[in-house]
Amino acid sequence: MENSYPKMYLYKRIVQAKLFIDNNFCDKIDLDNISDESYFSKFHFIRLFKDIYGKTPHKYLTSIRIEEAKRHLKKGISIMECCFAVGFDSPSSFTGLFKKEVGFTPKEYQSRQLQRKVEITDKPLKFIPNCFAETKGWTENSNFQEVV
Repeated sequence: MENSYPKMYLYKRIVQAKLFIDNNFCDKIDLDNISDESYFSKFHFIRLFKDIYGKTPHKYLTSIRIEEAKRHLKKGISIMECCFAVGFDSPSSFTGLFKKEVGFTPKEYQSRQLQRKVEITDKPLKFIPNCFAETKGWTENSNFQEVV
């Protein structure tokens, strides 16, 4: 079947499924819902999606959810609220997967991000790359380093 359609048509169907994930990641979607969007069988869809995007549809869905969770956590939204807002079923599965993907639990990540916000407010020059400061001449004959 694949050989009977132009590649662009097949790619378009896969992109349609990816956009479905992007727009519905916080809902209860699964492989059946996603593959239905592309009009492929599940197994054929997984293979094509992975060939194009370098990860399975499930892995892609998880990465989208984790990235959105990171944005929520940076804003100070509770972990429980964040978990359900991005489409996870339980706080424990969310926490385990988040830690596996990010390297920190959601609580640790949120604490670090909120602390970083405080540091940026207190010492904003500390967060300006030195190479940028040098090109602007801020490090020569100034107290730039002292302020940092």
